[in-house]
Amino acid sequence: MAQLFQVHPENPQPRLLQQAEKLLAGGGILAVPTDSSYALVCRLDDKVAVDRMRRVRQIDDKRLLTLLCRDLSELASYAHVDNRQFRLLKLGTPGPYTFILEATKEVPRRVSHPQRKTIGLRVPDRKGLQLLLELHGSPLLATTLIPPGETEPLNDAEEIAERFGKLIDGVVDAGGCPLEQTTVLDLTPMNSGGDPVVVREGRGSLAKLGL
Repeated sequence: MAQLFQVHPENPQPRLLQQAEKLLAGGGILAVPTDSSYALVCRLDDKVAVDRMRRVRQIDDKRLLTLLCRDLSELASYAHVDNRQFRLLKLGTPGPYTFILEATKEVPRRVSHPQRKTIGLRVPDRKGLQLLLELHGSPLLATTLIPPGETEPLNDAEEIAERFGKLIDGVVDAGGCPLEQTTVLDLTPMNSGGDPVVVREGRGSLAKLGL
């Protein structure tokens, strides 16, 4: 059964998140709260864990996963970012935005878009998740925790543990999430002088980004 870590939402206990990170380091999958909804996460470079995570969600390799980063400097190691893109990213991070950018060679081919060589990246604004990323020392791959055949993500840690306890390794319980999807922006048109494209309008305000 998945281990349940009850973490304070504003003052997360490092000891508990260190235990959760050990599960990730050992190839595990965690359910964690973000600033939009609960998500499943695993190590970026662990193909077995990535494949397991896709099986839990029942999604194939055509569905792109998102890279969760601690900050802008880490994000820039995994995506090509020019000055215009950087200024926009600075306005929206940390926050409930997913940015599609051209992937660098640091991103394994299996998790970037096969034709476009792009990747979706986020810098989440959630204290427990930020501490987990800090303890892990590198980005995590993530997918929204929507049960197969359903349309809404789960928002209760105990329900997640009950329904997915045999399929994942741990659940970080730091309270509920806003249950509103991130705003998704494709920044790749900016590489050739174009404007960002709004792929999905969600919790992140477009006005905050000047769009």
